[in-house]
Amino acid sequence: MNKTLQKVIGTTEINRDLILLLVIGGLYSLGLYLSNTFVNVYLWKQAEGNFYTIATYNLAIFILQPITFIIAGKIAKKVDRVIVLRLGVSFLSLFFLTVLLIGEHAAYFNFLLGSLLGIGYGFYWLAFNVLTFEITEPETRDFFNGFLGILQSLGGMVGPFSAGFIISKMEANIGYSTIFTVSFLLFICAVICSFFLQRRPAEGVYLFKRIVQERKNNKNWNRILNAHLFQGLREGIFLFVITIWVYIVTQSELSLGMFNLYFSGFSFVFYYLATKFIKPNRRRKAILIGSLMLYLSLFLIIAHASYFTLILYGIIIGIAYPIINVPYISMTYDVIGKAWKAADLRIEYIVVRELFLNIGRVVSIVFFIIGITIFETESIIPILLVVFGALHLGVYFFIRKIGLKSSFKKAVMIKDQISDEKNR
Repeated sequence: MNKTLQKVIGTTEINRDLILLLVIGGLYSLGLYLSNTFVNVYLWKQAEGNFYTIATYNLAIFILQPITFIIAGKIAKKVDRVIVLRLGVSFLSLFFLTVLLIGEHAAYFNFLLGSLLGIGYGFYWLAFNVLTFEITEPETRDFFNGFLGILQSLGGMVGPFSAGFIISKMEANIGYSTIFTVSFLLFICAVICSFFLQRRPAEGVYLFKRIVQERKNNKNWNRILNAHLFQGLREGIFLFVITIWVYIVTQSELSLGMFNLYFSGFSFVFYYLATKFIKPNRRRKAILIGSLMLYLSLFLIIAHASYFTLILYGIIIGIAYPIINVPYISMTYDVIGKAWKAADLRIEYIVVRELFLNIGRVVSIVFFIIGITIFETESIIPILLVVFGALHLGVYFFIRKIGLKSSFKKAVMIKDQISDEKNR
């Protein structure tokens, strides 16, 4: 396995845990892409086109996710990150099992389902992000993020298209039950794989509040947190509205699967290209170009929402996301890696980053709910998309001044020494 990957990636050194983490990430992506795209449609159809039901479901996800992140961080600090990863995948399995058991009454339990998914996300992503930080090095991070993006894109290609095909060929409820069952089994496989990861116990005090306050001492940390806040402000609405919009236009789960096939197919290619060609000195420019592509492509479907324009939109954002994510994620981990006491407090840094991301998502969805409550849905949703879509440009605004030169390393080392002396 190592030799095969070595041929693909050249001289980049890889290890067993890195491969296992990629496998777990791949299983997670396939299981989630297979079903999660259609959970929103499933609930929307049961709620007879009520956007409030979908928004509340997603609001529950993004409220419980950061709360779980904070709790998971404390558990990871006292127990083991691998155990936290298993908890995350187990809750995600429980989510799909609950959907199967509730069946046609799922829309009435939208907040419960969103809460289960949010808890699963919180445990999973805390552990996955911390393990990514620990298992990868600066020279392997672009490879890992790029290869993970490729696996996610494959999951995005195979999952939604297969699910859409299955649902279109079966009676609606049987088709949905089938894909939810397969997702449940894939998450069980991910749990099994986690038992082969090396145990990674942690020691020390959980200093969550201290790392929130570190924004005042570390300008780079403050900038990357603000970037994640603005990322969340865009994502909150876009994570579910576009899916429903595609279904409204086409009235077909298979067409929704095709939309995701185009989106993920182009992502697959461009994650590979981004990994090879976006070097550290090109990161800022890549994030700006990708963010502009995300925003400008939106006007294709605002001007005229047809299946053709939606597919074209899917292709453009499929190109844009890799151009943004490969450098953005690597830059985030580099900022954390060079921050105050990063080796001891890496868990806290990951938790605080996710807190800011999900605060943005919650604010976005709250505005969406207020908007559809006061105004007509058809008129307010395009306005909300244009306004919140523009906020992703805030990511570039904040990361453009991030400096990670050697002088910053020295400053961190000096700050560490001073702090240690004060604590003695």
